Order: sequence, then structure tokens, then C-alpha cells
Amino acid sequence: MTELGEAPLAQPPASGFVLLDSPVLSRSAVLRDEPMRTDSTRQLAGWSSARLVVVDERGRTPVVRDGDTATLTTRPTEGDSPPEGAVLLGEADGVAYWAVRGAADPAADDDPADWQDLRMVGAALDPLGAGLLTTAVAVLTWHEQSRFCARDGSPTRVGNAGWHRVCEAAGHEEYPRTDPAVICLVHDGGDRVLLARQPTWPPGRFSVLAGFVEAGESLEACVQREIQEEVGVAVRDVRYLGSQAWPFPRSLMVGFHALADPDQPLVPADGEIAEARWVTRAELRTALDVGDWAGRPGDAQPLLLPGRVSIARSMLDAWAALD
Repeated sequence: MTELGEAPLAQPPASGFVLLDSPVLSRSAVLRDEPMRTDSTRQLAGWSSARLVVVDERGRTPVVRDGDTATLTTRPTEGDSPPEGAVLLGEADGVAYWAVRGAADPAADDDPADWQDLRMVGAALDPLGAGLLTTAVAVLTWHEQSRFCARDGSPTRVGNAGWHRVCEAAGHEEYPRTDPAVICLVHDGGDRVLLARQPTWPPGRFSVLAGFVEAGESLEACVQREIQEEVGVAVRDVRYLGSQAWPFPRSLMVGFHALADPDQPLVPADGEIAEARWVTRAELRTALDVGDWAGRPGDAQPLLLPGRVSIARSMLDAWAALD
């Protein structure tokens, strides 16, 4: 088998392949005002007019749905200052937004049915809502998983308006973690794209390949290694497409496309990949016309594709649109 990175270039790289739009969870109309995180005077001055994004322990928040669109429901602030554990998300149109943990309150006419998570509602939110909720879910989850210092196990306390934690024993500072993962659309330079299915997915549900970056590894090297490991295919001409936060719990999906020879045998990794197949652009376009994969696993031998909340869908849309 050809070694990673040494596959001969059998054809020129595809040109003009770019994302058509920003991945939905990378859209944001929020100004991340870092100086404000340490400016307690400014925080207090803007607290009375600030708005709260309330997220429950399952990552849900109240939204108002109107067809294919959704609007994040925020709450007014209470008291004279931000509560302990509140996270300053940033500003938009002069209004500061903070994130806090909370839950639906039926006694206050707060309908639990209005609460939805980022996977379900992210693609329907506008840039303000998408930016607020993506950041809120990511940082609040990090706080809950970082209550003790990674160096000595001592308790940590919140600082910088929710953007770091300080070790109470030695003063070590820890910041929100982001784990990079690559996601790659492998194609043949013509009209075929390589898709795969995880064992936990129902038959017919496919997506592009992805995997976590290891310590000491470049993004491009990770693309080559992961695809070789998962389906036994060597890729070349690895090109960057775009990125998107994926706070489940703390990933950053870094998108690429790469070329591969479709005559290489597909060898799905045992326990990781249940099935892999090459799909034509015509087949992909037909599947995209059908819609998202959610709610369609009962169809007869369907090709179910990722929903719009995933960068994988943005990548497939862009490739399908090529002439």
C-alpha cells in the first residue's frame, strides 16, 4: 500500500471548490469583547440592560420557532451584578449578553416545550442567536468539567467573567478547552465522493470522514492518517475549506477536501466504520433534494445526509453544486 503522503498525483486537483456559505455554527453577530471581561466597572454599568441566555443541563434554551427560522429567547437580568458562574458572551448593538445555567419555570409561563438544543435549532437561528448559543453551550460545559485544577487537583474558581478558572491552591489559570478535529470530503476529482457510516447510525445514514487531531500532529497529517485508518484509502492534495465550533462537548471541526483514487479497496475500520461507499454527484444531489437525515430512517434503502447544523452538510452542498 502506498505510504501516507506519497500517493502519486494522477490528475490535477479540482478547482473552484469552496464553501457556498459559512457553516451555520460559525455565524456570529456577537462582539467578543475581551477587555470587558476584566473591566468590572463596565460590567456593572451595563448589567441592568444586559440580557441572559439561559441554558439547562441538557444544553437546551428557549426559542421561538416560525417555520424554518428560530429566535433565541433571552431574559432580563436580576439583581445588581452578574451571579457567580455567569459567562460574558459579548456585545451586540450595545447590549451585553451573559450565559447562565437555568431551567424552564412553568410557574412563570415558561413552556418546557419551547426549550431546544443546539443540534435541533442551530441551523434555524440567525447569526446573533447562533453565536450566542454556540458559545454559551461550549463555555458552560467547560466550567462543569473543570472544577478542579488539572495540575494538582485543587478546587478552582471562576474569573474574567467566566473566561478562566484559577486554582485556589497555587493560582494556576486554566482556560476553556477546544479540541481540534478534522473533517474531510474525499472525492476523486471528478463526480464521485467517498461517504461512510458509523456502526451506531441506521442503514442509509452517511457522512464525510472525521477524526481528532493527535498531539504533535498537523491538521493535514491528521486528515491523511484518519482516512487511511478508517477506510484504508490514501489521499493527496489536502486543501482547507472552513471551520465550525462543535461544542459537544468542546470540538472545533476543521474542514478539508482531498483527492483519492476510487480504485483503492475500501477497508472499513472494525468498530468505527460500518460501511463506506463512493457516491456520484447525481446521487448526492438527489439525496440533498430529499432533505436532512432526521426523521427518515424508515425509507427503503435511503441515502440520508447530515443536517444543516453540521459543517459536513455545508461541505456536501458545495461539492454537489460543482459543474
